[in-house]
Amino acid sequence: MPATTPRTIVTGVIGSDTHIVGNRILSMALEKAGYKVVALGALTPAPEFVKAAVETNADAILVSSLYGQGELDCRGFRELCIEAGLDAILLYVGGNLIVGKHPWDVVERIFLDMGFDRAAAPGMRVETVLEWLAQDFAARERAPRRQAG
Repeated sequence: MPATTPRTIVTGVIGSDTHIVGNRILSMALEKAGYKVVALGALTPAPEFVKAAVETNADAILVSSLYGQGELDCRGFRELCIEAGLDAILLYVGGNLIVGKHPWDVVERIFLDMGFDRAAAPGMRVETVLEWLAQDFAARERAPRRQAG
């Protein structure tokens, strides 16, 4: 991460979910790691994440959901980002994302197919998310996306 400008990350809990503790712990870890965090809190509709990302020129959006409705709440999320000009923003989602018991690889595939770059299983260690961010930002610096124009 460049020392001059910290990367900005928007965090929050999507939809009608009020489970904020894990999201707050993640936000604190991100701040400690040197990221600028825009924490939206609980009960955040998808368009609010996108609006905050546009307003803060964010580099990533990290969405959490624990009440099992993440699949519904996150539908169309990448499309909202693209419509707002955030084609290249890094999108992560994590938590208890789907109601019922499903193998994690099935759940993960659903969210990757929705356009998320990473999906974190319930209980994922914060250190793993920090490693993912470092890897994904480094990969984007090595291979920047083409500018429209």
